Amino acid sequence: MLFRPGSDDLRLILLYTGRVIFGVGLAMALPAVLAVIYGEFADGWSFLLSGSLAVITGRAAELYLQTAKRLDSSHALATVSLAWLTAPVFCAMPLFMSGHYASFLDAYFEGMSGIATIGLTLANDLDHMARSVNFWRHLMHFLGGQGIVVIILTAFSTGAARLGTLYTGEGREDVILPNIVRTARFIWRVALVYALIGTSLLWAAVTTAGLPVLDGLYHAFNLFIAAFDTGGFATQSSSVAFYRSQSVEAVLLVIMVAGAFSFALHYQLWQGRRSELFKNTETRMLFTSVMVLLTVMVIGLVRSGTFETFLPLYRHALFNTVSAQTTTGLGTVPGRLYVTDWGVLAPAVIVTGMAIGGMAGSTAGGLKAIRLGLVLKGLRHDIRRVLLPEDAVIVESYHAGGRSILKAPQVRDAALFVLLWLSLYAVGAVLGLFYGYPLELALFESVAAASSGGLSVGLARPDLETPLKVVYILQMVVGRLEFISIFALVGYVVSVIRGKA
Repeated sequence: MLFRPGSDDLRLILLYTGRVIFGVGLAMALPAVLAVIYGEFADGWSFLLSGSLAVITGRAAELYLQTAKRLDSSHALATVSLAWLTAPVFCAMPLFMSGHYASFLDAYFEGMSGIATIGLTLANDLDHMARSVNFWRHLMHFLGGQGIVVIILTAFSTGAARLGTLYTGEGREDVILPNIVRTARFIWRVALVYALIGTSLLWAAVTTAGLPVLDGLYHAFNLFIAAFDTGGFATQSSSVAFYRSQSVEAVLLVIMVAGAFSFALHYQLWQGRRSELFKNTETRMLFTSVMVLLTVMVIGLVRSGTFETFLPLYRHALFNTVSAQTTTGLGTVPGRLYVTDWGVLAPAVIVTGMAIGGMAGSTAGGLKAIRLGLVLKGLRHDIRRVLLPEDAVIVESYHAGGRSILKAPQVRDAALFVLLWLSLYAVGAVLGLFYGYPLELALFESVAAASSGGLSVGLARPDLETPLKVVYILQMVVGRLEFISIFALVGYVVSVIRGKA
């Protein structure tokens, strides 16, 4: 961390933050065009104004903040955090002007929830929201799921060699291809190809379920984004239950799982190495976790007597378990029913699934299956060391693109991150208890915000206490960036203050 950062350091951070804002502004052109197509001219003007302000801000940064100073790791980490805190300000502007949010803080909450692929919403009257505004909510998922800094990597590739820390600062550790820009473009290519396939399948499913063709295309694209980017925003307030279609749910299950896979695994599969799907330690951990949680969920629902027959019970159990584990946040029942009608075990499964999350390097959140797997392997190593003779050589390995020997520092780092995640979950839960909410509701909503799980039991609402809204926002960004970038920004601010003292 810089001891006394100077004006050039701050200019550099603001310069790259401005480039992110510029990219967000350009993205608003899409909902603006959609607003014109649907005759939503007031919302079209709001996107035009908000997008123009973002573009002007970005260009002003480009013109007035140029510096010869080179980007280093401290700059990059601080930039990532600052970009993720400021981009939702511009994202929130057209949302606030739509009239569906009680305050700008609520719109900012929605913007952060969209960019960070959380899925919690404070929107009023979602069922009558303008199509362009609803589309913008989902497009934020798409931008944030791939990483808004990836926009920088693809649009400003001349400095790619210096942007690697920006990429990793967004919570991504795997550089799939030797060149950072090629890695970023591969991520976009994967997302766009899957978008074409997934939207087509969902389009067929929703039109079969009874939606008109053009409406079906709109719903299908939004559903794909919410599922693949594990975001959870829904076009209708009833989420997936609106479609009353097993076909829609089946397609979404596949897309949610694909979204929870890391882009490194997608690269392996695209190269024809399908065996990696079965060898990879993290996919094994995910499969095991889903199977265990699904079994407990089914047992819990049977005991609660929520469903009269087994088929609908298993259907809802499977979808909601996978939605929780992949931190997607799409649901087949109103969220309040989780704690009123589903007994005790079923909501506990949902909280556990959201807390664990998907694979590292994916669009999913949570503490990540690989970290849990490494901790469990480290525990097995220690147990074997106690049980076996003292001169026995004990080797634990894991598979992630290839076989690697597990080392003590990896276990230590994984355990540290697990503790950080558990602490993050506890923060929102304790504050919820302070405001008088029952433990099961406070913990459920806190985990949903921090892990990007997005499933809600109703605490996230327009009249939620302001401190809880602020804490949930902070949980969203800290969980999405996985601590380090936020720590760097805080350290940078402290350094600036100390430097001026």
